[in-house]
Amino acid sequence: MNFKDIHIGQLIKLRIEESGLNEDRIVNFFKLPLVEIEAMYEKQDISVEHLLRWCKILEYDFFRLYSHHLILYSPLSKNIKSNTTNALPVFRKNIYSQELISFILEQIESGEMTGNQVVKEYGIPKSTLSRWNFKYSENKLDSES
Repeated sequence: MNFKDIHIGQLIKLRIEESGLNEDRIVNFFKLPLVEIEAMYEKQDISVEHLLRWCKILEYDFFRLYSHHLILYSPLSKNIKSNTTNALPVFRKNIYSQELISFILEQIESGEMTGNQVVKEYGIPKSTLSRWNFKYSENKLDSES
């Protein structure tokens, strides 16, 4: 999947097919007619309320797709002044999930990107990429033993 092209409706439909979830259960959970549920599969974006409900019923964090997108493709922001009071929590951008790390390492291993291209494209520090390569090789060696 290309993180730049998130079509949430298609991804939801795919997850339903993978899980084998019954349409009647979905209709009852959402309290919407099947026609409206099926219309969501065609949408590239849906409301946060509906997405949260999809996450619950399908037991999958669709929001993480968007946060990965932000980590990979958003420009680095300037630090917010520390003397301002933020109403919303401030999250560190450099927290990478295992799925994201695997995606990046697969890009390099497949030859789609070089390490330098990854550093430049996604803004991942070279030291972080080196650490991932070390951990990945170490885990690979352990599983082969």
